[in-house]
Amino acid sequence: MTTSKTSITFELFHELYESCNNWGRWGTEDQRGTLNFITPDVVQHAASLVRTGKAISLQLPLDGNGPQTGAFGRVNPVHQMAATGTDHLAGNQTYSADPLGWGFADDSLFLFLQGGTQWDALGHIFRDGKMFNGFSAAEVTSSGASKGGVEHMPTIVSRGVLLDIPRVKGRSHLEPGEAIYPEDLDEACEAQGVTVGRGDIVLIRTGDMGARRDLPGWGGFSAGDAPGLSLSTARWLYDKEVAGIATDTWGAEVRPNELEGTFQPLHLVMIVSMGLLVGEIWDLDPLADDCAADGRYEFLLVGPPLVIPGAVGSPVNPQAIK
Repeated sequence: MTTSKTSITFELFHELYESCNNWGRWGTEDQRGTLNFITPDVVQHAASLVRTGKAISLQLPLDGNGPQTGAFGRVNPVHQMAATGTDHLAGNQTYSADPLGWGFADDSLFLFLQGGTQWDALGHIFRDGKMFNGFSAAEVTSSGASKGGVEHMPTIVSRGVLLDIPRVKGRSHLEPGEAIYPEDLDEACEAQGVTVGRGDIVLIRTGDMGARRDLPGWGGFSAGDAPGLSLSTARWLYDKEVAGIATDTWGAEVRPNELEGTFQPLHLVMIVSMGLLVGEIWDLDPLADDCAADGRYEFLLVGPPLVIPGAVGSPVNPQAIK
């Protein structure tokens, strides 16, 4: 793996937090952050990338076989039936006497909004009592987020770019604790023949999900050590003016974290300072195989969250359309 040319220090964190700051860039009341980079011309260009009409889902199934094992109190989704075909056959439904033989099924789903393939809203992370754009953490209460909620990002359509880091290096996956540096991102762009620019959503594959999903307990995938982005990539993401990133790991950045005694320092720069859209637990393997087969690593990406007022994250079924 590449060795960083930048020393990862607390001084670097503070420099990046201050210099990669978008507070006030789109107004003092903005709650969309880098999604503002997705302008109509960006969407038009993204739509022009559709050649064959092939659509690839990047969602992990929402069921009890997911990666959650209790970390942060999260559990896998629980699907329950409220009405069934057996109810209908037993004559136990309201409309059992309907002369047309009418019956129905209905169901419910309990889930943690960030327990599977998901987006983080800007109200998800705080630093020193503040979220993106200077809003107080007090805006997020037991009733939900009055600032930074996921309802402020209802349409996410843009150019997607896959950077398949392990494949570029001739490997199936990166190991837990391996950091991805700016040099690795540049190497992948060059090897794959793509550029990254304003309004793009960059999908960064580590192979970690594919390496662990069939192991007992997902091999400690959730909240455990993981490959991921180095703190030093913050400047790369900021300078490229990307609208968002998503990875196939639980937390996007490398674990253990690079600054001893800290937790997810890159999240503070990406979400709180930059206002960057961050996605996690995306199933990128099918897309990676398809891109390797046709040599096309750019596509139309459609991935709107559920519009849940006051929520600080949302499940998503992202579609890469080629």
